[in-house]
Amino acid sequence: MKGRGGKPYDPQMITEAVPNNARWCEAMCRAHGRPGTFGPRAWTNARRTPLYYPDAVTLTADASVRDVLDGIDRSAPGASVKDSFARLDLSAEGFSLLFEARWIHRPAGLPLPAAAEARWRAVRTPAELADWATAWSGGDADEAALFRAELLADPETTVVAGYGADGRIVGGAVLSESGRVTGVSNLFAADGTDPAEAWAGSLTLVRDGRAVVGYEAGDDLPPALSVGFEETGPLRVWLDA
Repeated sequence: MKGRGGKPYDPQMITEAVPNNARWCEAMCRAHGRPGTFGPRAWTNARRTPLYYPDAVTLTADASVRDVLDGIDRSAPGASVKDSFARLDLSAEGFSLLFEARWIHRPAGLPLPAAAEARWRAVRTPAELADWATAWSGGDADEAALFRAELLADPETTVVAGYGADGRIVGGAVLSESGRVTGVSNLFAADGTDPAEAWAGSLTLVRDGRAVVGYEAGDDLPPALSVGFEETGPLRVWLDA
């Protein structure tokens, strides 16, 4: 399978990104008191997951429909499955395709892009996290409630924020470490901030010697590519109607 420009995807890069993302989903679920289960081919959660988070994530390209659906709660509509390798067809099971995206990878050792003058640092306190979540959500209280203080105690998770000269949060992201890579998720840029600047600032908080992975779609993909990421493979997210 090939990406844009005809360049082949690198399966190894996908296999590093997939478990990293699943571990971040698990971290979010643990923060809400709803840990999931890692099986040989899929991560699943028997309880409904927090807003925007999948109920199952495929971990291998040979994961089957049963590997994901047998471990989740479908008693009410709204369950979702992250098809990490874009291999499943869940339409016969009553699911519809919610969106498609691309895994991205930035090699370790690549020079950092020039960052703007915002000060980027880790979020350390519950009050700082609440401010970060408000900025991330655009002031939506229900969405901001996703980010609980329990995340601050997770050794694999670092919430990072960029602060302008006036102290306002101008952007942020979540960094998740696993194996040899650091995942970037929930990246945002406040009004007036270039998303590429948010990427550049977030990368300054990644530990040296680590590749960076994640996924993006649509208009959110080009800013990531502009700071040295490359596409490494497709993924799909399915929603149970």
